Amino acid sequence: MSIDKWLGLGQTALELGLVNGLTVLALFLSYSMLNVCDLSTDGCFTLGAAVGTLTALAGYPLLSLPAAMLAGSVSGFVTAALQTRMGVQSLLAGIVVNTAIYSLNMALTGNRSTLSLIKAPTVFSMARDALKGTPLAGQYALLVLLAAAALAAVFLCLFLRTRLGLAIRATGSNADMVRSSSINPAFTTTVGLCLSNALTGLSGCLMAQQQKSFDVNMGQGMVTVALASLLIGGVFFGKNRSIPLRAAGTLLGAFLFRLVYMLALRLNMPAFMLKAVSAAIVVIAISGPYLKSQIPVLIRRGRAAGKGGTA
Repeated sequence: MSIDKWLGLGQTALELGLVNGLTVLALFLSYSMLNVCDLSTDGCFTLGAAVGTLTALAGYPLLSLPAAMLAGSVSGFVTAALQTRMGVQSLLAGIVVNTAIYSLNMALTGNRSTLSLIKAPTVFSMARDALKGTPLAGQYALLVLLAAAALAAVFLCLFLRTRLGLAIRATGSNADMVRSSSINPAFTTTVGLCLSNALTGLSGCLMAQQQKSFDVNMGQGMVTVALASLLIGGVFFGKNRSIPLRAAGTLLGAFLFRLVYMLALRLNMPAFMLKAVSAAIVVIAISGPYLKSQIPVLIRRGRAAGKGGTA
């Protein structure tokens, strides 16, 4: 491929990575900080896309962003309520909410599985019009996504330094200690999941407006993509790093994941194999640190076996 094609491939991967990066930041809050595996991510992503699309179609593209975040936070509140108020296990609560959201999305869209935004105003079309005639006119989509990801990352880093943010982090580390400190872990879990799902809803909204279409299945597998991106980012900036570096690592992981995806497509890999690529990336990201730690052990065993054979 020529340099222009490589640059185009990198920019496409960067744009998709930034959109998905908001979901990865959401998983960073719920999974890494709160220690809750929220499987409602797929449905919440689609819910944010549905609400954002309907709001944009009504002629309010800017309002679509907070509307999608509000819808996502409601999803997070229901998931948290099932866990903390009704005794449902976190994994099962996510599955239940994810299943219910599908019916909700169909109800919101009037039993239509797809919606078109080609003729509707979006935040991207507004940015395109605002930058018309400037040197950045051709990069309006990238600028919108960079601004959204940067603002979300900065907000998350600042929030996790607040008293409530520290309480959420403590809840993920040791809920019993938090309870003994007169902090209600049910409250911190609810706040954490509401914020997490708000970011996921925003991610879905931006994805739908960038693609100028909504599909009821567009969030399928998003939790796998986000988890893989989160783990990839953890390879570069692990648990011992500061929160800002770890947040930046999540966005880097989202970009690298999408870059691998784009390269797989460029290699003419069949579309049905992309799910297998996602699964392979997750396995490598999870098992990589363990296998790396086992290399010295295997080397010592090999040396010991060699000495034994020599003797």
